[in-house]
Amino acid sequence: MTIITNSPEETIRTAQTLGSLLKAGDIIAYRGGLGAGKTTFTRGLAIGLGLNDNVTSPTFALVNEYCGNTLNIYHFDMYRIECESDLESSGFYDYDFENNIAVIEWSENISDFLPENTVYITINALSDFKREIIIEDGGRFASTWN
Repeated sequence: MTIITNSPEETIRTAQTLGSLLKAGDIIAYRGGLGAGKTTFTRGLAIGLGLNDNVTSPTFALVNEYCGNTLNIYHFDMYRIECESDLESSGFYDYDFENNIAVIEWSENISDFLPENTVYITINALSDFKREIIIEDGGRFASTWN
């Protein structure tokens, strides 16, 4: 499904809706260039999950963790990951994905290592504020935006 948003606030509201539908074990894999709005979208997911943490880009930390009462979000940046040994040394496999949610920026770099049920979100910048958001979820959330 494809959604067009016209402002960062609309992008956050769209992600907030999706966030309210996520459950433990979900993996969100972003595709999109620098400045496309991946971190902004993650802010919306966190709001939708009821998390109050300040969401920031994990560029230099590789992973930021946002804690909730029942679920946490692990927000990864895989920009510098080039192979499975890089992924392993990043500590990626040490996180409890089964009981939490993973959000992965630059997922293209680790696509071979993501599970089959991963939700892919492509964010394309159409202008300074307008975004095309493509959600590939196997139809799981289709009725939400129809």
